[in-house]
Formats: sequence, structure tokens, C-alpha cells
Amino acid sequence: MKSLLRTVVRGLHDRVRAARDPQAFARSLGVRIHGNVTFYGISRGMFGSEPWLVSLGDNVYVTAGVQFITHDGGTLVLRKEIPSLEWTAPISVGNDVFIGFRSLILPGVSIGDRCIVAAGAVVTKDVPCNSVVGGVPARRISSVDEYMQKMKAKSLGMGDLSAADKARQLKKHFGIDQA
Repeated sequence: MKSLLRTVVRGLHDRVRAARDPQAFARSLGVRIHGNVTFYGISRGMFGSEPWLVSLGDNVYVTAGVQFITHDGGTLVLRKEIPSLEWTAPISVGNDVFIGFRSLILPGVSIGDRCIVAAGAVVTKDVPCNSVVGGVPARRISSVDEYMQKMKAKSLGMGDLSAADKARQLKKHFGIDQA
């Protein structure tokens, strides 16, 4: 019972700390942050059991549900044959990177500068600079420059508005009753 209570208290404490200052919370776990990182949802579990092997550059956006997996747990079932079997490797994220909702970044992956990882992507290999990747396993979709041209053509021109003004304008644009 004491152990359950301790776990609940630790969870609540983590949530408060993470909400108050997500970057400081990540650093307290050992994540190496080299500039401004914005977390849209953060938890102790998103960094796995070796958070000190995760390095995040400057101007990085990490959305909810992202998982940084620094080891391959599948080796556990083979340890009867090879007791010392282990594969753990660092994850490195460059500058100007967006990592979409519920993406998985696997051991040993480096994501270059100016990259976009699509929602739900499973990144199993290095991502070169200026790349948009997505899928399972993640593959290159386009360059960031090509993506920018597509988005400019679709843009609603509201990216610089405050959250409240953007919500108001989006409701107007899509004919949503604002009552």
C-alpha cells in the first residue's frame, strides 16, 4: 500500500513540475536540452529508462504522445542464450525540428536540422537535414522547402494570431456558430 501511495504522489508531483516548467522537468530526468524546446504534453515515460541518452537541439517542438525509445527490449527474450545481450543507443534531435503526435523515435536515431516528423511516424533510421518524414517505418516524404510551398498554397494566413483570435477566425472561416 505504501508503494502504491508513493507512486501516486510521485505521479502527481511529476505532473505539477512538468506543467510548471516542461524544460526543467525534462532536464531533471537527464534529457540534454541545447536551446528552446516546446513540449505539448510531457511525462517521465516519454523518455524511457535512459532519458540521459536523449539530446534535443534548439527550436524543437515535441507533441503529445511522442516516445523516445533508447533501447531494444526484445533482447530480453534472448538472454537465456546470450546473458550479456543488450542494445541501447542515444537519440539526437537537431535544431528547428517538429516531432508530430504519437511518433516513436527508436534507438540510435539522429534527426537533422530543419526536419518535420509526421504524426504517428516510427523513426527507425537517421533523418537527413531539411527532410519531412512519415509512416511506419518513417520514410522521406519531401524536403522542408517543398512542404513549405505546399503549405503556403493551403495557408489560411492565421498563424501569427493569438490563440483566441485564431479560434475566432477559424470559427468564422468554417461557419461555426460562435454563440
